[in-house]
Amino acid sequence: MTVKLAADIGGTFTDVVLEVEDRRYRVKRLTTYDAPERALLGAMEELLTQAGRTVSEIDLVVHGTTLATNALIARRGARTALLTTEGFRDVLELGDESRFDQYDLWMRKPAPLVDRTLRLTVPERVAADGTILAPLDHEAVLAAGRRFAAQGVEAVAICFLHAYANDAHERQAATWLRDVLPGVSLSLSCDVSPEMREYARFSTTVANAYVQPVMDAYLGRLSVSLRELGCVAPLFLMLSSGGVTTVETARRFPVRLVESGPAGGAIFAAHIARRLGIGRALAFDMGGTTAKICLIDDAQPHTSQSFEVGRVHRFRKGSGLPLRIPVVEMVEIGAGGGSIARHDVTGRLCVGPHSAGSEPGPACYGRGGTDPTVTDADLLLGRIDPANFAGGDMPLHASDASQAIRALAGGDDGIEIALGISEMVDETMASAARVHTMEQGMGLDGRIMIVSGGAAPLHAARVAQKLGIDRLVIPPDAGVGSAVGFLRAPISFEVQRSMAQRLSALEIGALNAMFDEMRRVAHSVVGAAAVGAPVKETRQAFARFVGQGHEIVIDLPGRPLVPGDDTLLRETFHRRYRALYGSLIPELAIEILTWKARVEAVNEAPGRPISLAAPIRPASALSYRQVMDPAAGRFVATAIHARPELSPGDGLSGPALIVERDTTTVVPCGFVCQVASDGSLILSREEGVSA
Repeated sequence: MTVKLAADIGGTFTDVVLEVEDRRYRVKRLTTYDAPERALLGAMEELLTQAGRTVSEIDLVVHGTTLATNALIARRGARTALLTTEGFRDVLELGDESRFDQYDLWMRKPAPLVDRTLRLTVPERVAADGTILAPLDHEAVLAAGRRFAAQGVEAVAICFLHAYANDAHERQAATWLRDVLPGVSLSLSCDVSPEMREYARFSTTVANAYVQPVMDAYLGRLSVSLRELGCVAPLFLMLSSGGVTTVETARRFPVRLVESGPAGGAIFAAHIARRLGIGRALAFDMGGTTAKICLIDDAQPHTSQSFEVGRVHRFRKGSGLPLRIPVVEMVEIGAGGGSIARHDVTGRLCVGPHSAGSEPGPACYGRGGTDPTVTDADLLLGRIDPANFAGGDMPLHASDASQAIRALAGGDDGIEIALGISEMVDETMASAARVHTMEQGMGLDGRIMIVSGGAAPLHAARVAQKLGIDRLVIPPDAGVGSAVGFLRAPISFEVQRSMAQRLSALEIGALNAMFDEMRRVAHSVVGAAAVGAPVKETRQAFARFVGQGHEIVIDLPGRPLVPGDDTLLRETFHRRYRALYGSLIPELAIEILTWKARVEAVNEAPGRPISLAAPIRPASALSYRQVMDPAAGRFVATAIHARPELSPGDGLSGPALIVERDTTTVVPCGFVCQVASDGSLILSREEGVSA
């Protein structure tokens, strides 16, 4: 494939990249909320014109979007109902009965996506081992369907107790409901999240049902529009797990797309780490709405099997809606270029999590926005040239930014408040990185920061200073890094099943039969899209000591299990447990609750290794301007460089700004920058300069 298109629709900007053999074209456009595909298609036509290509020459289209996430957070999904086992109507309200803040008497939990009036139950019961204890009541299912129809339901989540062990009742209920609810979207927990722990399973299935009509309509419109324009290339969607899948699978399981954009940024960072030979990295992605931080080890981003969306409290784990889906493990915070600054009730300066988005956007966009944002502050601090923002296609209004920030400052010149906004958002991101690494049982020592996102190069060096990180990498096309990451992602799909097993009594036959079925499902998704690419299969399990409440992930052999594997799995678990917690209790029994199979087809060569060219040549500045140095608290004369004019082997010292179409890289005092063989900017702390 020689012509590839990638599109990342974010909360503020839509990033589109056209890769023609070894040349890359890119453009940023403001996201069009009413019809997200409009900005994408317009950008696509612009890039094809630049490249001298036609739409029929595109070989591959890969897309990621925040549409599903935004629908969940803003509660703009379909009118959704829940059909569940008699006696379990309020699982979504009760949750797992944990309290994320046990001392807050007025603690608020996220409201369920389904109102209680739309949650109905039917007689049926399946035991934890899959035995049918009570048959499914046919008339009760039909009666529930007629009530749903009368209430104008657009989607139904079917979640029966222990359906992960026996899916017969859920599938029968779906068959009966289709007779009375033609055209209504149905999501079954045995398909969406076939795992034990009913609250997470119910929540995930309901979320899938809630966004499915929205995503199905959007992806349907996009597919039709591409065909009408003459694009016959296959359309793939970026998954939260860091892989891509077919549009048909994405329309069926849209809940797996909730972190698709951020996952692209992590894949982009992992690709750069592999080419640079970086063993331990910190991926930092900052866009217009959010900032994302992810740990990269051995050129692979950390992954997880759970995620929370729509947290009521910003940094409180447990305050959001749990989704049991494979995701790239990262922390995401409301700290982007469009994050709004304000004073809270105590008069304290706060930044985010609310964003001005693209409509109306920051005050400096001149689109009617009046709230001061991080971008407005960066403009006043001299980091952004108002005449050359987005390559000059979108000139900024410094007077509007000044007016918005001066209003927040109570009439002063606003520089002090602007610096406060910048320092506040940088410290917020640094704090999130510290907490995230501690929660992972790891540290930041020796890690190299890999930067992506339109706003990240403006703030990355300052965040690195706060974290004590000595080296940063700003790759080419970092401003549209997530979209580039889409083109580096493997075609993949993960399948999980729950089957509780003690290591001392593994049912080898049953487990191998289950893995065969999981492989079949995964290969059915990946196989059609792999187009002859080599397919790799990996297996994992979620294990714990008996009596514990949570599991850790361990790797399994990539083959059927055989007698004697219990010893291998025990050693693997002990090694992983000790690495995470520093000790273990070897005499305790071990149990595995959930098993996972991942099938992926790698569709991208790793690329040539990146090297630092030598000797370093001093780069000449185009001009100088006054830019705020946050460490010194004053404006300093700062050299301005154009990134397209820099060549491998060029070097420069801070303070400097390196300007390109999508973003600007800030090189602070005490840092030097060297241009690598591929054009990456390598920022390093000068010797003798403390963190």
